[in-house]
Amino acid sequence: MKSDNVKVGAQQAPHRSLFNALGFTEEEMRKPMVGIVSSYNEIVPGHMNLDKIVNAVKLGVAEAGGVPVVFPAIAVCDGIAMGHIGMKYSLVTRDLIADSTECMALAHQFDALVMVPNCDKNVPGLLMAAARINVPTVFVSGGPMLAGHVKGQKRSLSSMFEAVGSHAAGTMTDCELREFEEKVCPTCGSCSGMYTANSMNCLTEALGMGLRGNGTIPAVYSDRIRLAKHAGMAVMELLKKNIRPRDIMTKDAILNALTVDMALGCSTNSMLHLPAIAHEIGFDFDIAFANEISERTPNVCHLAPAGPTYMEDLNEAGGVYAVMKELADIGLLHTECMTVTGQTIGENIKDAVNKNTEVIRTVDNPYSKTGGLAVLKGNLAPDGSVVKRSAVVPEMMVHEGPARVFECEEDAIAAIKGGKIVAGDVVVIRYEGPKGGPGMREMLNPTSAIAGMGLGSSVALITDGRFSGASRGASIGHVSPEAAVGGPIALVEEGDIIAIDIPNMTLNVKVSEDELNARREKWQPREPQITSGYLSRYREMVTSGNRGAVLEIPKKS
Repeated sequence: MKSDNVKVGAQQAPHRSLFNALGFTEEEMRKPMVGIVSSYNEIVPGHMNLDKIVNAVKLGVAEAGGVPVVFPAIAVCDGIAMGHIGMKYSLVTRDLIADSTECMALAHQFDALVMVPNCDKNVPGLLMAAARINVPTVFVSGGPMLAGHVKGQKRSLSSMFEAVGSHAAGTMTDCELREFEEKVCPTCGSCSGMYTANSMNCLTEALGMGLRGNGTIPAVYSDRIRLAKHAGMAVMELLKKNIRPRDIMTKDAILNALTVDMALGCSTNSMLHLPAIAHEIGFDFDIAFANEISERTPNVCHLAPAGPTYMEDLNEAGGVYAVMKELADIGLLHTECMTVTGQTIGENIKDAVNKNTEVIRTVDNPYSKTGGLAVLKGNLAPDGSVVKRSAVVPEMMVHEGPARVFECEEDAIAAIKGGKIVAGDVVVIRYEGPKGGPGMREMLNPTSAIAGMGLGSSVALITDGRFSGASRGASIGHVSPEAAVGGPIALVEEGDIIAIDIPNMTLNVKVSEDELNARREKWQPREPQITSGYLSRYREMVTSGNRGAVLEIPKKS
């Protein structure tokens, strides 16, 4: 056992004395030591129930003959962090989570791990850590929130942000806004639509790193507790069989996850996180893979914000396995990939049933024949940009309009709510990329304001930042290279015509190459907005959005 390095032999007598201080018995010292990485805290609604999940995991591990030991991982609530400096600290935690988990796991020589995340950055951060540490590992999330109910309709957090836009436009009263506020988030759990947290928890099933139901069983269901117990038991089986994360998270498994992503209509943030996970296993993930896979993958789900169904509906319809079975039946998945069940993807999904073809459409009756995401390239985004096309209205799939240029999110929000943005405009928000932010903030506030003010079918938004999974509309993010490194988005001027063509996957500014070169010669790097602390160090090490915003040591010039 790996933990023998800290438990066995005369040289380890000091180590054993410290285990005695922890209350370990001699019997426990002879058993495998399983680290349980708990993302529990009291500030994130998706994490407030994780203490119960962790306790259930501990029971499962102990039942199967292991010794469970809990240690923490941090978590940020993107909703609470939204729209102010706090959002600069969201994406950056993904790497803190991966790094700190690596430190704890290797410093204490755990034999196996159970990861207990739920929200946006914890899932990918812990998947990155699992690949690095490479001891038998199982994921079990805290589960999604139930949808809220307002005036007889299911609602979620995206509805809340859009209600703020409607209120600003004068089409919603104070009383109506308050009703939304009180009802859209009725339980603990990750927010109830196919936002980033639920996207990544579903993709954990597709990767093979979570048990069936990991992405969809609601947080408040007792099934979630049973799932957690089974996760604790499953990790002990993996330890016996020596099945490790790099046996599961292979190149084919990541391509499976991207395929399922396209079918589900997941958050654009998956196009940051899948490349980062791939980076940890040595797979150079080009985001252009998305278009190749999208062209052959039907989009079969329209969960909020793209449509009127929610995670609880997907769960009742058969969950991620039912979606995967639809895809496997037409040869779109690598079914031979190993999983944490000790069986292959094909073996796991062979009996899955689609119980509701309104929630999960069949592959011969999809919402669209192509997947939920698209990567757009052109002279405005030579290295790519990302749009959730399954959440774009038909009339905005091809659009041209004048650029309305803003140097930060706050200025754009003020203009939108001040009535200065009109139908046809293309809002450009720059210097919000990984380096420029720093931290690549989500733009849910401006996209929700656009939708709430009735401009969702006539105004586009382009940024080198990113979007919440709750954003909808012609919202094009991850524009690369970003403005902070002199990417073409830094050269756009007020009134330039921006041409968006999602079906043909292009994003261009209608300015001649000579004019762009002339502007490039005059361009000066913007002074960093933050010059101390973690964000300053992050800015120095982070790479472009098209590479997953992974961290690398800068090359010496």
